[in-house]
Amino acid sequence: MTGTGLVTLGETMAALAPDRIGPLRHASTLGLAVAGSESTVAIGVRRLGHPAAWIGRVGADELGELVTSRLRAESVTVHATADPAAPTGLMLKERRTAALRRVHYYRAGSAGSRLTPADLPAGLIESADLLHATGITPALSDTAAASVRTAIDRAHAASVPVSYDLNHRNRLWSWEEARAFTLPLLPRISLLFASEDEAELLLGHEPGAHSAETLAQELRKLGPETVVITMGADGAVAADSSGTTRISAVPVPEIDPVGAGDSFVAGYLAALLSGADPGERLDQAARVAAWSVATEGDWEGLPTAAELPLTAAPPGTVAR
Repeated sequence: MTGTGLVTLGETMAALAPDRIGPLRHASTLGLAVAGSESTVAIGVRRLGHPAAWIGRVGADELGELVTSRLRAESVTVHATADPAAPTGLMLKERRTAALRRVHYYRAGSAGSRLTPADLPAGLIESADLLHATGITPALSDTAAASVRTAIDRAHAASVPVSYDLNHRNRLWSWEEARAFTLPLLPRISLLFASEDEAELLLGHEPGAHSAETLAQELRKLGPETVVITMGADGAVAADSSGTTRISAVPVPEIDPVGAGDSFVAGYLAALLSGADPGERLDQAARVAAWSVATEGDWEGLPTAAELPLTAAPPGTVAR
């Protein structure tokens, strides 16, 4: 890869999380962080040694400053428009029980949802090694959808590979809306990520009627060169012109599953940028996702390249 690394775009919000298990209303202390699918991917790729840039829109407020300063602290290049007319979005995490987490969003009308094609810097996408987008951003607003479409069009015109994670959010839009937006884009997408149920819905199949390998190959026929189907604890499958590759998930104690999918994508994309083969990309993706699941926060526990070999360390290991 000879370009400027990864470029991604989307909304990054301020995030509040309690320090105890139980109803959010009984929490006495909330930790303040930032959260966003695309910025988690950017941070993960950057920690693994590749340049990463994030394009977004934040409020002209303290939470907007929080978002941009946290991303810059992770050495992510930030291209953020400060919007004086809308606030930075907010996410609240709730650890309702030890086994159940809920996420509450306050992003309607947020600065991030007001992203427009004019917010995309000239030349940045065209100089990238890889553009990454998700199905979250186009669900936020018509202008955000136009921004994603424009970014993909610009990348495609400049022969920059495009990675796209379906990352469907039922609270933001329907599957009919998601399919109408996504299907026309697939011929311009190089690499598609989808969970097994997302793939079934996109293709219009009944749940469980087809294997992950079959789903991946069917999606390839719609345009993407490579399709990765994630299956949670059952691992993942990747399909490209050489066939299909399957990998198991890395077993780890579950501390916080939020952000595992984005972490998987980050690991895969970093390996792709390093020139790894399909099996190596899946292996690294699974290991990075394991770090995410085994630590608190969406991205805070993501590993550096030097830490990745520790994934296989037995419980109780002390690295000296």
